[in-house]
Amino acid sequence: MALLIHEAKPTPARRPLPGRHAETRRTLSRAVFQLATGLGLAAAFVVTYVLFVHTSAGQLAENGVVRSAQSGQWSTMDWAGPLRDQDMVLVIGAAGIGLVVLALLRRKPGLLIPALTVLVFPLVAAQLLKLYVLVRPELPDGGRGPGHNSFPSGHVSAAMAILMALAFVLPQRFRPAIIGIGGVAVAWVASSTVALGWHRLSDTAGACLLGASFACLLAAWLTGRRRDLRRTPAYLVALAMVLPTGIVLIGFAVLSTATDGAAQFVAALVLAALSAVGIVLVALWPLCGSAFERRTGIETRVVDDLLETRLVTRR
Repeated sequence: MALLIHEAKPTPARRPLPGRHAETRRTLSRAVFQLATGLGLAAAFVVTYVLFVHTSAGQLAENGVVRSAQSGQWSTMDWAGPLRDQDMVLVIGAAGIGLVVLALLRRKPGLLIPALTVLVFPLVAAQLLKLYVLVRPELPDGGRGPGHNSFPSGHVSAAMAILMALAFVLPQRFRPAIIGIGGVAVAWVASSTVALGWHRLSDTAGACLLGASFACLLAAWLTGRRRDLRRTPAYLVALAMVLPTGIVLIGFAVLSTATDGAAQFVAALVLAALSAVGIVLVALWPLCGSAFERRTGIETRVVDDLLETRLVTRR
């Protein structure tokens, strides 16, 4: 009598869904994204100061731009003239009032302290750094030019601080458009200060980097408190961290290789505008879609439940 023996088929091991654990390894939180961008902007600030102020090539190129701007040979700089008529104290005061009104209209008074901090801190830091901390050494091969330190620019610091403060109080859906328009305004201020002979290219880039860096670092702290669930690929975080220094290096290479004073002057005007727009876009990247006010108790419990669900699912 033949016996039928039932052989149980081996149960295949349950594999995790493809990409789930890989995603955990290859992505970083939004707060880390903002922190890395802020640190990258701060590092680019240091690189700008060292390359343009403490090297003979940087001083030689920028002093040629200043001499060209102050020579009076350029008769087509009327577009920069309106900056002379601006009282920056009034502009900053009006911006502060506008931030207060906008936050109250949105019924989000908790945004006032971060926004006003982003507005005031870069201005104070720029003046302290320029007057008491940073120096412009007299290098033998640096060429003729003003000997006083003008790094970073106060005018550009004010324009950048106003723009970054707006990013903290604007509704998320309006933030890219308004900041994009504001980036053009910052570019105009940066180019105008160079055209009028008030500042060097490095002064404008340093001011943009200072304001953008502080905004991203503060945003990282606020986002960490909100426990934002969004994640960013690690390679994009690394790109945002090195991109500001790349902008500075390209600007230095272009300006230092210009052949004469006229070419250096035109290059400095274009680079001041492009670098300002580039830095604004780098800073806007991790700030887009972020909400900076504190969550309510109900919102916090919902986020905690979502985090717990994700952890259980990934085990």
